[in-house]
Amino acid sequence: MSSNIDHLATEVGEALLDRNCKLVTVESCTGGWISQAVTSVSGSSNWFDRGFVTYSNEAKQELVGVLADTLEVHGAVSEKVATEMAFGGLKHSCADIAVSVTGIAGPDGGTPNKPVGTVWIAWANESGEATAKCYQFGGDRNAIRRETVLNALSGIHEFIASKTTKDG
Repeated sequence: MSSNIDHLATEVGEALLDRNCKLVTVESCTGGWISQAVTSVSGSSNWFDRGFVTYSNEAKQELVGVLADTLEVHGAVSEKVATEMAFGGLKHSCADIAVSVTGIAGPDGGTPNKPVGTVWIAWANESGEATAKCYQFGGDRNAIRRETVLNALSGIHEFIASKTTKDG
């Protein structure tokens, strides 16, 4: 599974380099795993700007500007929070593309409305465009986090292809 992550991280780097763009990550449930994956690629300093680990609600607010009202009304694991995290990452970095993740990796923390394995991933660009998707992953904590990283990375390609970036 790690080779899939390595392969996707390399492809993300190539896609960003082709468009002269840099990436920022804003991670909650993955705890920096996406940043670790992309910085494992040689030359990633050419296309990776920085990563934020915003595990607590306070970190989401302080580091990337997620609004307290958004957290209170929608909860940390929501489309609104994931999207605010992505745009906040862009605002607090020199990046052109952002990916953010927030979810419930378990084994505790799930509710009937948001069971363990619920993850929101958002992608945004400096032009103000964003896409967010909700996933329901199965397995243990590690499997949920791994699937989140894989889907976050693979989604960057789809987002870049469908949205305008700096070089078109």
